[in-house]
Amino acid sequence: MSTVLITGASGGIGYELAKLFARAKHDLVLVARSADKLTQVASELEAVGVTVQTIALDLATAPAPKFVFDQVQREGIAIDILINNAGFGAFGEFANMPEEEILGQIQLNIIALTELTRLFLPRMIARGSGRIMNVASTAGFQPGPLMAVYYATKAYVISFSEAIANEVQHSGVTVTCLCPGATHTGFAQRARNDKSRLFQQLGAMSVEKVALDGYRAVMEGRTLAISGAHNWLMVQSSRFAPRRMVTRISRWVSESS
Repeated sequence: MSTVLITGASGGIGYELAKLFARAKHDLVLVARSADKLTQVASELEAVGVTVQTIALDLATAPAPKFVFDQVQREGIAIDILINNAGFGAFGEFANMPEEEILGQIQLNIIALTELTRLFLPRMIARGSGRIMNVASTAGFQPGPLMAVYYATKAYVISFSEAIANEVQHSGVTVTCLCPGATHTGFAQRARNDKSRLFQQLGAMSVEKVALDGYRAVMEGRTLAISGAHNWLMVQSSRFAPRRMVTRISRWVSESS
């Protein structure tokens, strides 16, 4: 039985992924900020017949990734699948955004993800097996006025994941990047863009469908998975359209209707 470590596991995509892995009889290590929510999730999933360990901490703090790694090592747990799902965005013009929101997005979306990958990947390579999935976003394929930092962090995750996937292609380890579009989770409310055209007019996917797409992608070892046919078409069109036009459209969908 393999063990899966999932960050941001107390809700949204991370929670749905945890349920899918539990049903497939994978043991779990779940990481999130809320100890109470993690306890509830652990109780629910242990009823399926798997072992669930929880680590309650905020990965947006600098020491957190190393703490997670050290805790897993102390418990003698070998992580077979790492799901870097934790992340957040913030809506607003960059010049007016609080510094803690700017740096917090970079710390969680980029630095924590990179550090966790660097900590767990060498052991997977040494064993000749393992899977990593980094959760990015279709936002990473274009600039994002009014959410400039978030879009930029997700561009990093896509580029980083594809590069590492190439580096480890003959090692027995796979690296997958999941790119959801707008999804019905608590993300939009926290990011303060739940009133945007993206969520109000263009529609969002169910979190269950996005998680299932991600689960299938990581288990199949695919490098890049864009959830939803309409999101795939959007990504393809943005590659050929003039960049100024793509940026204007990106701003339009982020604005309130």
